[in-house]
Amino acid sequence: MTGKNQWVTPHDDKWAVKGAGNLKATKLFDNKDDAMTFAKQIAKNQHSELIGQDKHGRINLKNSYGNDPYPPKDKD
Repeated sequence: MTGKNQWVTPHDDKWAVKGAGNLKATKLFDNKDDAMTFAKQIAKNQHSELIGQDKHGRINLKNSYGNDPYPPKDKD
């Protein structure tokens, strides 16, 4: 079973970590790197996705820590 995808999104002059569908942020951060580190840990624990946005709200990163429907293929 997977948890909620974790979003890192701009929030005024800060960065918010939110579970998908949540209205309130789980936590606010002064910088994006700290928010990404926090969200990555939640996504790993919940076997979900981490989705990052740039300061304009456009998705610029997606990482899966769960059941990835399109896992990378090894080239070995």
